[in-house]
Amino acid sequence: MTIDAPHLGSPSDWTDARLLYALEEVVETELNRHLKVAKDWMPHEYVPWGEGRNFPGFFEDGVAWEKEQSKVTEIGRTALVVNLLTEDNLPSYHHEIAALFGRDGAWGTWVHRWTAEEARHGIVMRDYLLASRAVDPDKLEQFRMAHMNEGFESDNRHSMLRTVAYVSFQELATRISHRNTGFQSGDPVCDRMLARIATDENLHMVFYRNLLKAAFEIAPDLTMQAVRDVVVNFRMPGHGIPGFERAAVQMAVGEVYNLRIHHDDVLQPVLRFLKVMEIDGLGPEGRAAQEELGLFMGGLDAEAARFDEKLAARKARMASRGKS
Repeated sequence: MTIDAPHLGSPSDWTDARLLYALEEVVETELNRHLKVAKDWMPHEYVPWGEGRNFPGFFEDGVAWEKEQSKVTEIGRTALVVNLLTEDNLPSYHHEIAALFGRDGAWGTWVHRWTAEEARHGIVMRDYLLASRAVDPDKLEQFRMAHMNEGFESDNRHSMLRTVAYVSFQELATRISHRNTGFQSGDPVCDRMLARIATDENLHMVFYRNLLKAAFEIAPDLTMQAVRDVVVNFRMPGHGIPGFERAAVQMAVGEVYNLRIHHDDVLQPVLRFLKVMEIDGLGPEGRAAQEELGLFMGGLDAEAARFDEKLAARKARMASRGKS
């Protein structure tokens, strides 16, 4: 799609408000496409209610939680908690994108639709975790309170363009994290639930990625700088979760989400789709951002290779111990 926006003036005149206006038609097109392909689903249909039992408290027959009650693996439990606590901050995410994108027109319709779809993810994950006794419910609630009491502020909250760039990568990262958590969970019921969530996240990624593609047509230099800033400084939205650093290390070793996955399965697919490194006709700032992005990706690939070597060595040590 070629965007005709002569009314925007020169690149130096472009602001978030003007770009929002210029992208409104694209948002409407992508929203209509999304509504045609997205399928409504019922969170309660993915929860093994028959496995549920009362917890201690008001019920005399309440049974205290013990790790052995769950089918979920240790790495699956860690990743599920991180993923759910990330979803729990939906009110903050909604506030931020509503403030940037607005509540009117196609932008506003998308903001509310996205929020409604994302809310399902937290609902079904929490219901699954409690019904299947996959986690300690008391600790889960304590973590939720601590995480939400800290609040959330996006690194990109002051820029609509950077936010669009960020969510183009972040939605894919979330999809990958959910999918790999399902693979590593050890429970087919969990895997099926997370596969359903991952389908939503993929559709959200496609929406934002296509919007980012249109932004490159309208304002290539500004969009290149936004992509550079986001990729170089990327952090998952759950980075403020209590114990996140330790959990992130466990998820990296457990192959739920690590540098290799981030480079190969998140950053590269979006950059290739947008043909970011092939865009020409950029101004000085755009070219500088493109070059910096290429250098960063090369460095990240090398860093991921070192991680791969360490992970392979760790697996070899574990295999050797298993044979002895």
